[in-house]
Amino acid sequence: MPDRAEHENGAGGHRVLIVDDHALLSTTLVIALQTRGIAARRSEVGTEEIRLVIAGSAPGVALVDVDLGTDPDGRALSGVDLVPVLVGAGWRVVMLTGGAGEPELAAAVVAGATGWLHKMTPFEDLLDAVLAVVAGDQVLSENERLRLTRLHYAQHAHQQARRAGFDRLTAREREVLRGLVAGKRAAAIAEESVVSLATVRAQIRSILAKLEVTSQLEAVALVREIEGL
Repeated sequence: MPDRAEHENGAGGHRVLIVDDHALLSTTLVIALQTRGIAARRSEVGTEEIRLVIAGSAPGVALVDVDLGTDPDGRALSGVDLVPVLVGAGWRVVMLTGGAGEPELAAAVVAGATGWLHKMTPFEDLLDAVLAVVAGDQVLSENERLRLTRLHYAQHAHQQARRAGFDRLTAREREVLRGLVAGKRAAAIAEESVVSLATVRAQIRSILAKLEVTSQLEAVALVREIEGL
């Protein structure tokens, strides 16, 4: 990695946009980069906010946190969703992660990110890594990029296969499954639906067969996994 002096001498005209819901780290990075002559700024995490920021500026390097917290309604915000927006506007995107798993990082790479940096890295080392990216250094090798791309599409195929089981459920079976997810027993579901317990048990057996699982617990876990995808 080139040393910091080399980065400082060649940093003029570079732009860095930091999208991170943790104000302390992002603000500290902005200040450190600005002292080195880099036009760095922090942005709010929403897609529309990003669009407004990039609309009036030349592209540069965007550092985007994988985990952007939650929106006002409590829904999780993922930095991976911002990658196509930024890449489409000409930005070079590098993810920031404090512990994201390979599936999320692979999804970001497939979406156009050039790699990632670990937020838990000591600050001076993280700053050096950012400066290296600004100077044009590669974050990932082509072999690693290819491996992550293959991983992403293999997992996507696996997820599609697991979702297929839900498509085979009847409307009534979906209602029964929702009852199981809510923690209801077969007897309670039967009483609420005004059908016999034997009928509900038969529907549960059909659900397990279509989802290719062996227990109600597995079926519930599968629903929660799919809903989290």
